[in-house]
Amino acid sequence: MDVQAKLTVFFEEPFWVGIFERRCGTHLEAAKVTFGAEPKDYEIYDVFLKNWHQLRFSPPVRDQKETEHKQNPKRVQRAIHAQLLQTGIGTKAQQALKLQHEQTVTQRKAVARARSEEELKLKFELRRQKKKEKHNGR
Repeated sequence: MDVQAKLTVFFEEPFWVGIFERRCGTHLEAAKVTFGAEPKDYEIYDVFLKNWHQLRFSPPVRDQKETEHKQNPKRVQRAIHAQLLQTGIGTKAQQALKLQHEQTVTQRKAVARARSEEELKLKFELRRQKKKEKHNGR
């Protein structure tokens, strides 16, 4: 199985942000790390070595890989140059992070909904108890 890792660091007002992309076969997963001040190379390497297993990667997103075929070296060089000039994160990584964000939002909403239902049940029980106490003599 082919496993690749890629890191993109960019400035997103007011912090420096790193996007770790992990490709396992045809699946792409992404994790976002906020650095704060502009990180040095050794700080990025340190985060990569010490915190890789703690990163919360998004659920896998299917990635359509191009079939490997021989390319013109000049075209490859132009593609590399264009990728180096590119700022921001790749669209697949954005999709993966968006999916992770949506899942956390739905989980948070489910927990909040369950909590509010519990509170409503508790209030209802308290009202019922008060009514029973008022009708003590009947």
